[in-house]
Amino acid sequence: MTTASMTSGSGRLPPKRQLQRIVAASIAGNALQWYDFFLYGTAAALVFSKLFFPTGTDPLTGTLAAFAGFAVGFAARPVGGILFGHIGDRLGRKRALVLTLTIMGGATFAMGLLPTYEQVGLWAPALLVALRLVQGIAAGGEWGGGVLIISENAPPERRGFFSAWSQVGVAGGFVLSAGAFYLAQLLPDDAFMSWGWRLPFLGSIAIFALGIYIRAKLPDTAAFEAVQKEGADAKHSMPLFEVLRRHPREVLLAMGLRVAENGGSYIFLAFALAYGKFVGVASDVMLLGVMLSMTVELASIVFFGHLSDRIGRKPVFLFGAIGLVVVAFPFFWMIDTHQTPLILLAFLLGNALCHGAMVGTMPAFFTELFDPDVRYTGVALGHEIASVFAGGLSPLIATALLASFQSSWPVSLYLAGLGLMSIIAVLCARETAVNALARRQVGAAA
Repeated sequence: MTTASMTSGSGRLPPKRQLQRIVAASIAGNALQWYDFFLYGTAAALVFSKLFFPTGTDPLTGTLAAFAGFAVGFAARPVGGILFGHIGDRLGRKRALVLTLTIMGGATFAMGLLPTYEQVGLWAPALLVALRLVQGIAAGGEWGGGVLIISENAPPERRGFFSAWSQVGVAGGFVLSAGAFYLAQLLPDDAFMSWGWRLPFLGSIAIFALGIYIRAKLPDTAAFEAVQKEGADAKHSMPLFEVLRRHPREVLLAMGLRVAENGGSYIFLAFALAYGKFVGVASDVMLLGVMLSMTVELASIVFFGHLSDRIGRKPVFLFGAIGLVVVAFPFFWMIDTHQTPLILLAFLLGNALCHGAMVGTMPAFFTELFDPDVRYTGVALGHEIASVFAGGLSPLIATALLASFQSSWPVSLYLAGLGLMSIIAVLCARETAVNALARRQVGAAA
C-alpha cells in the first residue's frame, strides 16, 4: 500500500471548531459505551464468582469460571466487528455507532436484573453468559467506529493527536466502571452482595439515554462521505471479502499489534483485582490503583498520540511493547509487598506508561493501514479477532496459571510473551505517520 492510499479519501475535512465538537462528543459516547462493557470485568473479579459461579471452597475456581464468561464476550467480538464493519462501510460510521450503544445498553441493564445462582440455579450463569455474548457483539463494532469518527475527520499530520482522544473515552469508561464499584463497595458487605453490586449495571439506563442523544448529533466522517460521492462502484457488497483480498497482511499486523495492548491491559485491570484478593490486598486499594492509573492514562494517551505524529507510530508503539516485557515481573512483585505506594506505582507503570503508549498510538496506526472504502471492516477485523485470544483469554489463562502454580511468575512469563509478539509485529510493520515519513524522505534526499 502506498503512502497516498493511506492518507487519501479524506474528502473535505471539517473546520477546527467542528472537529473539536466531534472529538468531545466521541469521548463522551465512547466512555459511556465502554463503561457498560468494563463493568463485567470488575464484577467478575469481585462478585460474580460468588453469586453466579459458586464452586465450593476454592475462590480461584469460582473466579476462573467468572473469567470464562468474560472470555465468551470476547469470542463474540469478531462477529460484531464483521457485522458493524459491514454497516459502517456501507451505511455510515454514525449509524453503526448508534446501534452498538443501543445493544450494549440493553444488555448491561438486563445484567443488573438477573437472579443469582442461589435463586434459579444454572439459569443464572447461563443468562449472564448470554448477555455477555450480546455485549461482545456490540463491543466488536464499537472500537472501530469510535476511532474512525475522529481519525477520518482529522488532518493527516495531526491524526495521532486527535484520534488518541477516542481512547480517552475508552479509558474514561474504565474509570467510571471502577469508580462505580468502588462507591458500591462502601456499602456494608451484606448490602453490597445482596443488591449493591446491581447499582452500577442498572445505572447504565441513564448512560444509554445520554449516549444515544450524543451520538445522534454526530456528523458522519469526511472519508465516508467522500466514498459516498464516488458512487456505487466505491461501495462493496461484502466489505469483509474485499478487505481480506486487498489487505490480508495489514489485518495480520493489526492483530499482532493488538496482542500486547489488549492482553496486557486485561491482566493489569481485571486479573490484577483477583490477584490482589489472592495475596490478601484490600480490594479498595486495588481499585484505587486501577482508577488512579487510568486517570493518569487519560493524559498519557493523548501525549503518546501526539508524539506519534512527531516521531512516528512505530517507535512509540515499540516503546510500550518493550515496556510491557520489562514490567511483567516487577508489577506483581510490587503488589506482593502490600505497600500501597508500590501497588499504585505498579498500576501506573503498567497502565499509564506501557499501555498508554500502545493504545494512544493505535487509532491512527490502524486507520492508516486500510483504504477508506473498507476501513471500518479492516480496523474492526484486526482489532477484534486479536481481542479473542488476547484480552478475552488473558484473565482466564492468568487465573489458571495462578491456580496451578500458586505464584505470579508464570503469569509474568505469559505477559512478557504477549509483549514479544507485538514487538515482532511492530518491527514487521511500515511507518504510516505523515510527519515521520516526510522527515525520512527529506533525510534520504539530503
